[in-house]
Amino acid sequence: MTDPIRVIVVDDEPMVCAHLRTILGSADDIEVVDVAHDGAAAVEAVVRHRPRVVLMDLRMPGVDGLTAIERIRQLPDPPAVVALTTFDADQYVIRALRAGAAGFLVKSTPPEDLIGLVRVAADGHTVLSPAAARRLVAASADEQEVRDRARKLVRGLTEREVDVLTCLGEGLSNAQIAGRLFLSEATVKGYVSRMLVKLDCNNRTQAGLLAYDAGLVTR
Repeated sequence: MTDPIRVIVVDDEPMVCAHLRTILGSADDIEVVDVAHDGAAAVEAVVRHRPRVVLMDLRMPGVDGLTAIERIRQLPDPPAVVALTTFDADQYVIRALRAGAAGFLVKSTPPEDLIGLVRVAADGHTVLSPAAARRLVAASADEQEVRDRARKLVRGLTEREVDVLTCLGEGLSNAQIAGRLFLSEATVKGYVSRMLVKLDCNNRTQAGLLAYDAGLVTR
């Protein structure tokens, strides 16, 4: 039997933590190993428990979720951090994704979907639907500097790498990208790994956002 997915829940509302813990605890393959109520405690909990997934509220007093995400991403072998938000067009979500979050969940996510999405995050995939990505990008500020940087980075990619990056921007999995571009999944995985280094991105989510910024994906 494989080890359960170790999760830490971070929210300044104890009731929210209790609710999420109850939902996730109902799954045989998920274990909530700790809860935290501010960003500083969240970082300490990650160091102590080495979870695979952290559900991180963004708006908290003291050390907020954005700062905590940045600190967690600097740790050796960091877990997947999924932002928790009330509104999916929240500007804080954009900043969290750019800081290295693997995606986001709206707090009203149905219990059965929440469990599935935690499993997706634990497997290293993006917790972000293409429709949600479009809403987020449309809600983001019109930053010329961000667009220019993204286009400059993309110019350093090969034509095939640009094709793969475009697919990431559309929220496709490795299997879906392989089918579209007539490549093996192993080849796609290699392309993605190399691109993350070239683009200075922590994960697929950041690369997908960069594809939007560079204009590779229409909104």
